[in-house]
Amino acid sequence: MRAWLSETAGGLPKTFWYLWTGNLINRMGGFVVVFLAIYLTTARGLSESQAGLILGLYGAGAAAGTMIGGTAADRFGRRPTLLVAHLGAVAMMINLAFAREIVVIAVGTALLGLFAEAARPAFAAMLVDVVEPKDRLRAFTLNYWAINLGFASSAILAGFAAQFSYMLLFLVDAGTILITATIVFLRVPESHPGVRVVQAGAAVPRTRGGLGVLLRDRVFLVYVALNLLIAVVFMQHLSTLPIAMTADGLSASTYGLVIALNGVLIVFGQLFVPKLIKGRDHSRSLAVASVVVGVGFGLTAVAHLAPLYALTVVIWTLGEMIQAPSNSALMAELSPVALRGRYQGASSLSWAGASAIAPIAGGFVQEHAGHAVLWLACGAIGLLVAAGHLLARPSRIRRIAEVAAAEEQMITPAVR
Repeated sequence: MRAWLSETAGGLPKTFWYLWTGNLINRMGGFVVVFLAIYLTTARGLSESQAGLILGLYGAGAAAGTMIGGTAADRFGRRPTLLVAHLGAVAMMINLAFAREIVVIAVGTALLGLFAEAARPAFAAMLVDVVEPKDRLRAFTLNYWAINLGFASSAILAGFAAQFSYMLLFLVDAGTILITATIVFLRVPESHPGVRVVQAGAAVPRTRGGLGVLLRDRVFLVYVALNLLIAVVFMQHLSTLPIAMTADGLSASTYGLVIALNGVLIVFGQLFVPKLIKGRDHSRSLAVASVVVGVGFGLTAVAHLAPLYALTVVIWTLGEMIQAPSNSALMAELSPVALRGRYQGASSLSWAGASAIAPIAGGFVQEHAGHAVLWLACGAIGLLVAAGHLLARPSRIRRIAEVAAAEEQMITPAVR
């Protein structure tokens, strides 16, 4: 057990563990968004369309926040971006706890999405800054585990808080974010590695030019496109899967139990993933993960009973457990050092985009072509993404070598 713990979590810098702890605490209180639709329609008495509009404003703010946060992390530093984003989210949580007018709620929700998501690219960029390349896969795996453990714990806290009042949900969430901000303020130093990079070759994107550089980076854009496609498949479990299960006569509580397998498997199994994929090429790992995810969602076409639905969840969750850390590690390797924040923001934007596209596209196919076509299409997308990762592998290998060479020649080293 000691050997396993050392291999899984040993040798990582203190700064990583402060970030990890803050993220875990933050996620433990991250239940407001999950309960927001219920809060708006019950406590505030808004209609379903009004609640949908406000949730859409949260998504719009989140999409803007990922890019603003990424740019700010590169331009002003990771630490100040994290502090401003966290404190802004605290302010918006408190505002929503006491807001009554729909305009105030709408503006506050949009700003909450902006601040909450602005912290994510800064956090990811700082994690890459402080962790050695050889340890990044383990670090991202541990962080992904913390995210899911925190989310699972948040459901318990949310149920307890909701027994007293919805206002308490916002205040508890604000408190956990404030604790995270305090940890960053007291224990996390700035990690920005500087902006002066000696170019290792013409293929390395220049570090000046901001988002224009990112938009001309074909290797990275292919990665984002593939990430978007597989994210659209993943997001079906929140939109079309409950509809399919209901159509088969299964209750909402049954859907809750089936989908809970996803979190349980990740919490108990994710810590064993690093050893499984250690030393393996990330593009190949992502290809395998995409196939497993595609098979899992594809088999939903023939699932009509709860045990069969549970089996499909188990299968695609195994793919997700391989995909998440491999995806984050590849993202770090493809990002030019001085533009890590922007690149992390663009990667987060692909998931934000998928959260908007998935229910629309999935619902359209489900309604007009049927459940089976939807799930078989998800399976086909998984295979397509797998092929894309394998085809993109040679160009990624060249880019990774160039970015690594540039990082070694940084004039201002990162804080370790």
